[in-house]
Amino acid sequence: MRVLVVEDEPRIAADLERALKAAGFLVEAVADGETAWFRGGTENYDLIVLDLNLPRLDGLTVLKRWRAEGCESPVLILTARGAWTERVEGIDAGADDYLPKPFRMEELIARARALVRRAGGRGNATQQIGRLTVDLNRMTAAIDGIPVPVTPLEFRLISYLALNRDRTVPPTELLEHLYGDDESREANAVEAIITRLRRKLGPGVIGTRRGFGYHLENGPAA
Repeated sequence: MRVLVVEDEPRIAADLERALKAAGFLVEAVADGETAWFRGGTENYDLIVLDLNLPRLDGLTVLKRWRAEGCESPVLILTARGAWTERVEGIDAGADDYLPKPFRMEELIARARALVRRAGGRGNATQQIGRLTVDLNRMTAAIDGIPVPVTPLEFRLISYLALNRDRTVPPTELLEHLYGDDESREANAVEAIITRLRRKLGPGVIGTRRGFGYHLENGPAA
């Protein structure tokens, strides 16, 4: 899952990036409102963690602009402002959740995962697709109940397919959610990861719609 962290306090931004990466997210961070507005409006994120007190452009204005321009990414407001009126203002502007500082990283991660699942129409942390079970909290995969060891990159791919199980996901979209705006990424990287996962998961789990992309097969569980 690809997440944009918008936070101008370096220590908090570093803590957020470290915790979210450890939870399996692909993290990109910016420190001012104008950059955040541009990135959120031109890139596709599974989640945005947004501070309200930002330089150049405040977070509430950024959020309002995103929603007016059609940005549908889930937004978790993260701020030292604790007044209930400001929380209401943030929700009214289009925020999906609100977490005041100080906070525990465990709670932020739980809320982040819940927002991503909700946006994908998936309420449960454990996703069952045919013979495959994906646990989004524990970051594990299993076939017929038997755990399958996967790397963080492989888990990001299989979990993204699980959250988008009702459609075929193009390779370009997978590439973006695996590597973000990393210019060193290679176009055939997705195919290589798919090949490794198919060896580990076995046949009949990851399907291909030639010319369109990849999907999870929803065959009967054993």
